[in-house]
Amino acid sequence: MKNWKLAAALLASAAMPSAGWATELEVTHWWTSGGEAAAVAELAKAFDASGDKWVDGAIAGGGGTARPIMISRITGGDPMGATQFNHGQQALELVEAGLMLDLTDVAEAEGWKDKVYPPSLLDACTVDGRIYCAPVNIHSPEWLWLSNKAYEDAGIPVPTNWNEFVATAPQLEAAGKIPLALGNQPWQSNLAFGAMQIAVAGLDAWKAVNIDKNMDVAAGPEYAAVFKAAADARKLAAKSNVQDWNQATSLVITDQAGGQIMGDWAQGEFQVAGEVAGKDYTCLPGLGLNEYISTGGDAFYFPKLDDPEKEAAQKRLAALLVSPEVQVAFNLKKGSLPIRGDVDLSAANDCMKKGLEILATGNIVPSGDMNWSPDVQKQAEDLMVEFWKSDAMSAEDAHAKWVEILKSGL
Repeated sequence: MKNWKLAAALLASAAMPSAGWATELEVTHWWTSGGEAAAVAELAKAFDASGDKWVDGAIAGGGGTARPIMISRITGGDPMGATQFNHGQQALELVEAGLMLDLTDVAEAEGWKDKVYPPSLLDACTVDGRIYCAPVNIHSPEWLWLSNKAYEDAGIPVPTNWNEFVATAPQLEAAGKIPLALGNQPWQSNLAFGAMQIAVAGLDAWKAVNIDKNMDVAAGPEYAAVFKAAADARKLAAKSNVQDWNQATSLVITDQAGGQIMGDWAQGEFQVAGEVAGKDYTCLPGLGLNEYISTGGDAFYFPKLDDPEKEAAQKRLAALLVSPEVQVAFNLKKGSLPIRGDVDLSAANDCMKKGLEILATGNIVPSGDMNWSPDVQKQAEDLMVEFWKSDAMSAEDAHAKWVEILKSGL
């Protein structure tokens, strides 16, 4: 009976305004690009329409800049009402320290276990059987985005996979194009490497390393090929002198670059620019080699506030974020996939449909931040920064160092 009453209250909160609430919640996140801002505006609009008030706390600079600020505020006694983290272990220590609100009652009342797909998304929110976050999307980084006009200008067909992309790079350069757009933020090179792991090494090798923790496979020929591909990419991106990921995406949108390895959130930038999937740009999941996607993405956690009124608003927001209407409105703008399969995405573009088809076939793997500790992830990121910034480090040396980093996390 208690669950039924809570479910009724939460559904009502998502369906109609209630002036009696009007509770303000500061929500921190790192969504500041054009496409991201358009997407987060949908969340704010829905929360405001429900009768509460979204106070936007955007932090520029991406997750690497924002997360330390968010964590510092929570541990320092200045918590926000809700905060974005990626699925995985980024908030685990905060949960274990008792600083995050338990959302299990909301999840049970809303039937999240029956609606959230794949189940690993909710598993990533679960600690000791209790649920501490509301997943909002599925983001996969294993995409190659291509400018159709850049290839038209070069007089060559648009590549259908990574190998063709590398092979046609000299012709792109001869036409005055940058083959590969890549920003200088550390996570971008790490993302590109992660995309190559599944695309080049293949799913079996990826699982052996990242799930089974098989270090022989990590040191073997499949991953040697990954580092060779990374060395190729490093050469192709040598003239991509931009900082932010969306600046790199802009090079593709404006046809100055042939392609970019980036997550499906790049779609938000193409959409804001008025580009049409399949006409102006081409998207290749799994870099066109292995059409698997990893099911990472974003979730919202709710720090404990010691304020019953705000806690009630936090739970209303958590329920709203997973509701069908909000899932559709947000993910169509974000370029990501919804975390529930019972929503109407008839308005999805060609690239989102590709992602949905892959999701439906079950060709999915958990994201890297669900498999390795934050320390291992940080060491690997630092290695990628060193490797990508110059060709002083060989693919063989980077491979050996990477294996040692993974071993340190066993």
